Amino acid sequence: MDAMARAGVDSPIQRCLDDLYAKYAGTRDGAVATYIPELAKADPDWFAICVATTDGYVYEVGDSRQPFTIQSISKPFTYGLALEDRGRDAVLQRIDVEPTGDAFNSISLAPETGRPLNPMINAGAIAATSLVAGHSAEDRLNRIVAVFSLYAGRALTIDGAVYESERSTGHRNRAIGHMLRNFDILTEDPEPALDLYFKQCSVAVDCRDLSVMAATLANAGTNPLTGERAVRHDLVDSMLSVMATCGMYDYAGQWVYWVGMPAKSGVSGGILAVLPGQLGIGVFSPRLDARGNSVRGVAVCRELSREMGLHFLRIPRLSRSALRKTYDLAAISSKRMRTQRERERLDALGHRAVVYELQGDLGFSTVETLIRRIVERSAGLDFAIVDFTRAGDVELSAAAVFLDLLVRFAASGRQLVLANAHGQRRLLRFLEERLTQEQGCRLRTFADVDSALEWCENRLLAGEPSPDARPPQVPLAQHDLCRGLDAAKLLRLEGMLEARSFRAGELIIRRGEPADSIYLLTRGAVSVTLELPNGRHKRLATLSAGMTFGELAVIDRAARGADLRADTVVECYVLPITALDALSETDPRTKITILENLLRHASRTVNRLNDEVAALAE
Repeated sequence: MDAMARAGVDSPIQRCLDDLYAKYAGTRDGAVATYIPELAKADPDWFAICVATTDGYVYEVGDSRQPFTIQSISKPFTYGLALEDRGRDAVLQRIDVEPTGDAFNSISLAPETGRPLNPMINAGAIAATSLVAGHSAEDRLNRIVAVFSLYAGRALTIDGAVYESERSTGHRNRAIGHMLRNFDILTEDPEPALDLYFKQCSVAVDCRDLSVMAATLANAGTNPLTGERAVRHDLVDSMLSVMATCGMYDYAGQWVYWVGMPAKSGVSGGILAVLPGQLGIGVFSPRLDARGNSVRGVAVCRELSREMGLHFLRIPRLSRSALRKTYDLAAISSKRMRTQRERERLDALGHRAVVYELQGDLGFSTVETLIRRIVERSAGLDFAIVDFTRAGDVELSAAAVFLDLLVRFAASGRQLVLANAHGQRRLLRFLEERLTQEQGCRLRTFADVDSALEWCENRLLAGEPSPDARPPQVPLAQHDLCRGLDAAKLLRLEGMLEARSFRAGELIIRRGEPADSIYLLTRGAVSVTLELPNGRHKRLATLSAGMTFGELAVIDRAARGADLRADTVVECYVLPITALDALSETDPRTKITILENLLRHASRTVNRLNDEVAALAE
């Protein structure tokens, strides 16, 4: 968050969590768990929401660093450790994976075998704890705490007071343990396994830890903050499967229907939810409903899923990342040819305009990285150009994020610019309907990235000239083609030139015509265009005063290869090819100077194009 604070622009993701926190902070439904006396001491108003992404970024609001015990949220992590220690077949012989529809502390055992129906109920969790390998009870406990710490990305410890409270009141769990022993699911005295289970439930975490632990599962078992692996990636699908079907106990069906993320709750008030491949969510609020789930936690997760399109069965055509490429204006410029002085200025200022090229369908979670990248870089940014050329559908949840960023950019003197968004009718309609004069914000769109880059360049070069203003004229002596000519040679050359002018929109050169002249542009702008097979026209370059056009076809005596049209009122000098050829006899030194200037310009153009190709290939 520090980078965002320095930039002076709030994160839309953070603001979403802030809004949810404000909305549900006043909720007073539910009650703190009291069947474990130590849990009854929790402040019912504690409340936190955290979201951690698979690329290692954590958003948090509220009491996100308030410690509480992990309780039943420990179950999938211990189950994963048992799978790793004993193998999937051995674990399945002792613990099934069928949902029960019963409460968390139900005694749900298969009648014939006594096998717990899944590892998320207490019976299955106690059985899973007994399968953790170790040379001693202390060794097994240390392994559990160490693995939990890998998931959280920091060293975790046991809350001794909660452990003693659980141990002294855990009579139902003891009954479950002895039933498991009766069926030989536990092959030894159940007390050591029960004691280890009480301790694993008493590991102290905070809401931020929950989100990181969830993000580690979302990241195929590797902690996105530390890069350390907490569990083998091939076991994560088994863990997430039982979380999806059994993690919320007798609320599991409604949870999948309304929220649609593998999740696990605990009676201390925590809920952990996983969106595979993308993010993890942690919510903490001790007020519980009748099923033992956090009231605020369930409400927050339902709204997050609905507003951000997080349901794991609502599958867009996701690319690996919504962000395909980024580059700034110093690396890739517009097709408008600039003078050497302008080019130097843009090379120095180009980092202030950045293009973000999108790909794939865009939901809330897929644009999160993009938004964060823009916000984190915004301290040195004037313009962010978002290119939709390769983007698919944009969900309304993502559109809302773009709206928020657009408004906040405008408030801080920056601009978010959309390019190639003509196919995004729903997005454009959404933005246009919600932008008002009071917000002081304007939706600015361009047909392509090239025109967006040119608009940004003009702003960086002190703004576009007024459409009514007469463009400045470049004297012949300052023209690029005349560099190095003394006054006498310049006067002699001027006598060979014909002054011509063109109206805005007038065709100056037509493709296919014979090349008989070189044009020295002294006022206005000329665009070089090529007609594509589909009938559309592609701009190849735009030239401004002080530049030359038509020279390549003259040099190799080929037909004109493109159309050139006046963008504004244009004034230029025309040098006939016959006059240039005559210089070979009358003034060869002047001809050599002219050709050197043409070659220098061509070399700069080729080098610039090479740099752009290299930047696009990265």
